[in-house]
Amino acid sequence: MKPIVQISLDLTSIDEALDTAETALKAGVDWLEAGTPLILAEGLHGVRKLRQAFPDVPIVADLKTMDGGYLEAEMMAKAGATHVVVMARAHEETIKAVVRAGKEYDVKVMGDNLACTDMVAGARRLESLGCDYVIHHIGYDERRGIEASGKLKPSPLDQLRDVVQAVDVPVQAVGGLSLDEAVRCPEYGAPLVVLGAPLTIDADAFKTAKGDLEGTLRLICDKVHAYGA
Repeated sequence: MKPIVQISLDLTSIDEALDTAETALKAGVDWLEAGTPLILAEGLHGVRKLRQAFPDVPIVADLKTMDGGYLEAEMMAKAGATHVVVMARAHEETIKAVVRAGKEYDVKVMGDNLACTDMVAGARRLESLGCDYVIHHIGYDERRGIEASGKLKPSPLDQLRDVVQAVDVPVQAVGGLSLDEAVRCPEYGAPLVVLGAPLTIDADAFKTAKGDLEGTLRLICDKVHAYGA
């Protein structure tokens, strides 16, 4: 598939999320993500507002579903989400339920391997249970905790090639990517490039990052979209 750029709206205000989304789309971003903080703060209302403002743009609802899979996916689909996220460490029946809801409501399912003991096996499990995409994810707390201990901070790129080779569905790398790492994701075989902290979201707060956000996004979008062209 052609490279896709997604912005993670890990914010707690729908107004700020709408403003940031508008800037992102002007810069060339393809998909919007209603991040977990936004869903916690604004719920279905936040997803509906994004859908109303941007009727033709794919919207990922980062639910990080661990239980109640069918109902959570159904609710977000009805609110306007086109993609929902379920965790690899959820019970098999939960993942199956999200996949079933996805088929019934024409929503794509993204499976997240965050905190899997074996990240590659987690990715394979998600694909085998019917997920349309795999998110290879090094978590926020994990990265910061390891870095605070003085050890080298892990990067999603560390195992990205292994994950990509293990599955046939498209893969997305998530977790503190630098600008250089983000634009290299397609080179690793991961066409779905997601932008969050620290590039677009303040790494210490659920706020839009300061600086020339549109310029940064445009630079990344131009480089990612040019890959393989």
